[in-house]
Amino acid sequence: MKNEVEFIAFDADDTLWENELYFQEFEKAFCRLLIQYLPDSEASQELFKTEMKNLHIYGYGLKSMMLSMIETICRVTNGDVNGHWISEIIKQGQELLQRPIKLLDGVEEVLSQLSEKYVLVLATKGDLFDQKRKISNSGLQDYFSHIEIMSDKKTADYSKLFDTLNCSSQQFMMIGNSINSDIIPVLELGGHAAHIPYHITWQHEQFEGEIDHPRFIRLNNIRDLLKELL
Repeated sequence: MKNEVEFIAFDADDTLWENELYFQEFEKAFCRLLIQYLPDSEASQELFKTEMKNLHIYGYGLKSMMLSMIETICRVTNGDVNGHWISEIIKQGQELLQRPIKLLDGVEEVLSQLSEKYVLVLATKGDLFDQKRKISNSGLQDYFSHIEIMSDKKTADYSKLFDTLNCSSQQFMMIGNSINSDIIPVLELGGHAAHIPYHITWQHEQFEGEIDHPRFIRLNNIRDLLKELL
């Protein structure tokens, strides 16, 4: 692996900094608003159904979640919408959109060491404006030779990234917390991938099963990369 890999790409949310934890807290607040209509678990599933229906329209990110929350409220209440609930969703969503970035443990240390040997890439997906804000506020951008904000992470998206980087799949390694988005598409294209689990995973990104692949490694934390790649 060390002899093949030249480009190392990192996912951003929940790989370099905290993200899903805040989304989960926002969802819990949303469920509390609808408690007179649905139990928390049912309200959460109604929201998820709306998010999946809207994914091809809104894409990923907090703004998409906010719009799906408002739509779900309208559906669950049969149009009997409390204006305060809508205001509360907008208020909490805007607060999240301005929340300071909290780097995960070991991130800057690992990027600093790997950048001396490899070409580092940031490959994330989500809302363009919000991701740019988080990247800028993270203070990590100088470690990366290229930053790619993708609308999705399918094989076609990674193929375009390979073309942009002018690298082969064998020279590329993707690091991330999502098996579905960060690992499987890259392995299918012939690249390398390393999974760093995060303690919370959005329902859409959850993966059942095991991966047994010669170009795949499972790590306990981001510092384990140094043992594998240096």
